[in-house]
Amino acid sequence: MKLRIGQGWDLHRFCEGTSLRLGGVEIPFERSLLGHSDADALCHALIDALLGASHLGDIGRLFPDTDPAYENINSMLLLQSVLGLLQERGWQPVNVDCTIITQQPKLAPHIPLIEESLAKAMGLPADCVSVKAKTAEGLGPVGRQECLEAMAVVLLQQRNDFFFWAER
Repeated sequence: MKLRIGQGWDLHRFCEGTSLRLGGVEIPFERSLLGHSDADALCHALIDALLGASHLGDIGRLFPDTDPAYENINSMLLLQSVLGLLQERGWQPVNVDCTIITQQPKLAPHIPLIEESLAKAMGLPADCVSVKAKTAEGLGPVGRQECLEAMAVVLLQQRNDFFFWAER
């Protein structure tokens, strides 16, 4: 069995709005996140972690912000596309660990829904997806509430039958 670890990071500025999306979950808030897509920083970090572990590049290469096809797109669709690419190459996620760093909004009440959303999208048991929320203790752009940051780490395994076939 072949295993790989990938890590991803993303950051989006806050802008005018009434909600933001993290891990596919709409969270009521007095501001939104600014981005070409839906600006789901958690999904973007997770996508980069998956692409990195599978040596398939990064989110900007696969879904460039210069392409109108991705304007305002739901990032869960991008995640599904990446999971399809991994499956074609015999890779499957084993577990995911994510951290969201923001002063506001308070995310604790939303964490179970975000974990459930990501687990369902990735076809993983609920206990294989962990999402944590942290503050920046008032420091830097996150602490000044200018932006939100997200990080993700994934473990992938390649199916034995695929690995055997690819070695031939």
